[in-house]
Amino acid sequence: MKIANKDNKDKAVFFCRDKVSVNRIFESNEEIMKKFNAELEFPVVSDDSSKMAIVDLDNIEQFKDFTNECKYIFSVWGMPQLSESDIKKYFGKCEVIFYGAGSVQYFAREYLKSGIKITSAWVANGIPVAEFAVSEIIMAFKGYYKILRKVKKPDDWWSLHRTTGGNYTGNYNTKIGILGAGTIGKRVISYLQKLNIKTEILVHDPYFSEKQAAEMNVRKASLEEIFKTCGVISNHVANLPSTVGMINKTHFDLMQDYSTFINTGRGAQIVESDMINALKNNKTLTALLDVTEPEPPETDSELYNLDNVILTPHIAGVIGNELHRLSDCMYDEYNLYENEKKLNYEVTLEMLEYMA
Repeated sequence: MKIANKDNKDKAVFFCRDKVSVNRIFESNEEIMKKFNAELEFPVVSDDSSKMAIVDLDNIEQFKDFTNECKYIFSVWGMPQLSESDIKKYFGKCEVIFYGAGSVQYFAREYLKSGIKITSAWVANGIPVAEFAVSEIIMAFKGYYKILRKVKKPDDWWSLHRTTGGNYTGNYNTKIGILGAGTIGKRVISYLQKLNIKTEILVHDPYFSEKQAAEMNVRKASLEEIFKTCGVISNHVANLPSTVGMINKTHFDLMQDYSTFINTGRGAQIVESDMINALKNNKTLTALLDVTEPEPPETDSELYNLDNVILTPHIAGVIGNELHRLSDCMYDEYNLYENEKKLNYEVTLEMLEYMA
């Protein structure tokens, strides 16, 4: 991309190891890059002054004089981790990091302690996850995943029709369990309620108060009640050390026949062996897994062979054109900070204690 005249502009830098993601999220969004280029000065490649340079740990010394004058950092997945002393060395005048992706847990603390604000596209990143989860919830209540690709001859048509009609409730007058009432969980609840399908939504989240539940017209419940009574359970729990392995045999063994467990959160929250045993022992159950631990599952994982497991390769989050939603969000945040010195999606040290 051609770099515009740089006179009297604040300096900014794309600081990231993953140059492919920078391109997919920011550089390919031509409308946004025209705005950034018109308003900010970015470093350029030494032998091609028309090409913007992406800085990482391998070339930061080369650009140290520039980065030390930067007001803003833009990044995506692959944001480098720096010590507080290195942050002072390379980004002494930086005010804000605009992170065009989701979780900032892995790098944020040292930057925040150095006095640099951080904003993230975590809300924008969660929109397609919520859409994906709601779509799976709706299809699960119809028994779609139980009969997927099984109609192979005329006799299958009616036998599988009876399987779904006799064992699945459809989407009216149901109970849905939502694990985690953060940004994505709340959006899932909102989308479901707008469908007017007369459902009772049960929520498990220790940070979700009774008052919040009443305001959202949902009911707080224990994990045990949710797994025992809900036809579909959707996991959106924040990925924290305290949530590792929180869903286990106790819960999977409570699932009612023909119920479905959906995971678009993180695989580490599940004791996978317990889930696999429950799925083997009760073949009426279904698991829809967009995330696992590890990703992908090991070659010998039973998840590949169970008929009642459907694996998708972590596609619930932003893909394709949805990636530009992240750069749009970060431009809006930059513009808001430039004009009003505030941020809609600022992440603080305190928030890191409970955010994904």
